[in-house]
Amino acid sequence: MDNDEDRDAPAAPNGVSLGPLPGFIGYALRRAQLVIFDDFIRTLETVDLRPAYFSTLIIIDENPGLNQSEVSAALGVQRTNFVTMVDHLEKRNLIERRPSKKDRRSYALHLTEEGRTLLDKARQLQAEHEARFARKLGPNGREQLLPLLWKLVE
Repeated sequence: MDNDEDRDAPAAPNGVSLGPLPGFIGYALRRAQLVIFDDFIRTLETVDLRPAYFSTLIIIDENPGLNQSEVSAALGVQRTNFVTMVDHLEKRNLIERRPSKKDRRSYALHLTEEGRTLLDKARQLQAEHEARFARKLGPNGREQLLPLLWKLVE
């Protein structure tokens, strides 16, 4: 890594040397993820929603009738952890479980009217959050960053 790349990396607090860490893709991604998630958590606090619950509501809204296994797989969440999330969202009357038309042994997930109203508010907050970080990236930064990140997922 040449020194030009080092200039864009933030300095560590108290003059602590980060050595080669700023040049590691994983380190930079993790630091960026922490900053972005911290902002997103604070943003969604106004509607009492966590990022994982927001993602769950999005998937259910876009795909009404999926069962818990399908939603948890789409999000990459372990099924055991997902059951707790579904229980929480159901207790808040944001989603409901209905008998599945495809499989009588499972339940289909649907947003309630309350869930749809909350998700609409949360989507607006997410758009503001996204705009804050797009501004930080500058013109076309978001459009350049997203395809690069998705290449890492392939």
